[in-house]
Amino acid sequence: MICMWADGKALWTPCGTLMAAAQVRWTLFLVFGLLACRCHGGCSEVDSLTEAVEGRGFTLGCISCKIREEVVARTTVDWHFKARGEDHFAHIFHYDHPSADVLHEAFRGRLDWLGTQSKDVQAGAIAINNVTFGDAGTYRCTFQRTLILPGYRPSVSVEKEVELSVTSVGNRETTAVISEIVMYVLIVVLQLWLIGVLLYCYKKTLDDANAREARKALKAQKEPLHAEVDCDGVQLE
Repeated sequence: MICMWADGKALWTPCGTLMAAAQVRWTLFLVFGLLACRCHGGCSEVDSLTEAVEGRGFTLGCISCKIREEVVARTTVDWHFKARGEDHFAHIFHYDHPSADVLHEAFRGRLDWLGTQSKDVQAGAIAINNVTFGDAGTYRCTFQRTLILPGYRPSVSVEKEVELSVTSVGNRETTAVISEIVMYVLIVVLQLWLIGVLLYCYKKTLDDANAREARKALKAQKEPLHAEVDCDGVQLE
């Protein structure tokens, strides 16, 4: 067979060869399309802060990253609290998208969900409003994650604890203090360096000016000697 174009011109190539090449191209396109993975944002498990100030708000952080980002999952998050001197944890908060329920009277109206707003939760942070000294203690964050796989749905449970202390006045963190000290040291060093550069430039300019004046004086001393020589080459007194 001979393939015919729309304008009636014949192409002396077997149609079977062209069709096979087109099928190969489409097959490769589909394969690479299936193998290409979707892009996901990175997840990093950062520890929560552990010092709150009385009367202010505080965020209890809790992050549990999935090993395989491409695997769909459904996750619930529970928070438990054990006050100092107590032996047992009390269930204070439960999140199952889209509902967020405060389960303890002491925290009623003071807890807000700040974590992932979806069924697949990786960040399970909550905010405590109007912190009191009674909020000091141990908080336990529990992720109950169900992986949705073809024909198989394994469950994974992850627990993390945060030891919270409450103070009347906020203490500045060591990192902030060190950063401020380094900033002031750099400012002083840069100012001294700038003063040194200005002094060097001033001295160099002054030396150049003195050298230029010395050359002018020397040139002025030599010029009268040449002026006293007449046309015959005899120097006049």
